[in-house]
Amino acid sequence: METSFKRHFEDLPDPRMESKCHHKLLDIVMLAICATIAQAETWQEIETFGKIREDWLKQWLELPNGIPSHDTIERVFRKLDAQELESRFVAWANEIFQKTPGQVVAIDGKSLRGNRGKLHLVSAWASASGISLGQYKVDQKSNEIPAIPELLDMLVLKDNIVTLDAMGCQKDIAQAIVDQQADYVFTVKGNQGKLRHHIEERFAFAEDERFRHRRHIHYAETLDHAHGRIEKRQCWVLSDDQIAQQGWTNAQTLVRITCHRTLKNKDEQKTRYFISSLPVNAALLLGCVRAHWAIENSFHWVLDVIFREDANQTQHINGAVNLAILRRIALNLIKRHPSKGSLKGKRYRAALDANFLLEVLRN
Repeated sequence: METSFKRHFEDLPDPRMESKCHHKLLDIVMLAICATIAQAETWQEIETFGKIREDWLKQWLELPNGIPSHDTIERVFRKLDAQELESRFVAWANEIFQKTPGQVVAIDGKSLRGNRGKLHLVSAWASASGISLGQYKVDQKSNEIPAIPELLDMLVLKDNIVTLDAMGCQKDIAQAIVDQQADYVFTVKGNQGKLRHHIEERFAFAEDERFRHRRHIHYAETLDHAHGRIEKRQCWVLSDDQIAQQGWTNAQTLVRITCHRTLKNKDEQKTRYFISSLPVNAALLLGCVRAHWAIENSFHWVLDVIFREDANQTQHINGAVNLAILRRIALNLIKRHPSKGSLKGKRYRAALDANFLLEVLRN
């Protein structure tokens, strides 16, 4: 783990004047990562962790002038180029964490509320591996669309399935995914009115025909019972060669998923539509969509509840982006440690037990 970090992060450009550097940049980055794993959430807490664990840290870091102050740590991360740090995080994640071929890589956005909505990040989440693959900051007064191709270009997506909500349902994004030899599943809503109308018409025609053309149609369903809630998901898939001719690269299937939810005698029903480059396979496509929805619980919820991301009030945007990268590095490492227990429990244990923290780093 130590060797891997040095290889990927040791050439990180130092934004400081060399003559005024009392602390090595790699030491500061590694200190911040260790502290973040061990429950630190602010610059002050990173310094406190460092002072408590200074003797232990000196076994792995140079620390020629001891532990830097929280003001120094904050200044460094304010100045540090977030894209440079992010690119190294992405390269490290792709090398260290094995992605299962055919797994879903969900792309989704998240605003950090502690920054009063000024910071919005688009992230990539590998569902089966349970790791963060990368993130990209959305420019203020913009939307996620320009950020998605930038994020995709950073990732290694070959043989994976990229899922995106309606915002990312764009022809150039489909092309970018296919260029990486990956597949996609896009949610289709009103922002693609013509495409949505085409899908609805195709399914309406299929229903009128009583789904007689079975070789072009596939169906799957799931039924879940949990906490007094019953949820039934039905998925119909049609083959369609027209949408690829309209500029949606490699698109070949239309998908309709209807969710029926019953909770305390209250019934709800919602229907969503999708297009995909995958073949007609309802069970596979339903699984892809469910994996995308899971990003909220498996990734965003963890960042907010376990890492208290929304509570962090770092207002300097570049510093906040770099802190977000540190949280994702820490999350990847903690999730991949094989010990039993919750993520919160593992962070607490890492704060108390330096040997366990070392195991997390080396895992």
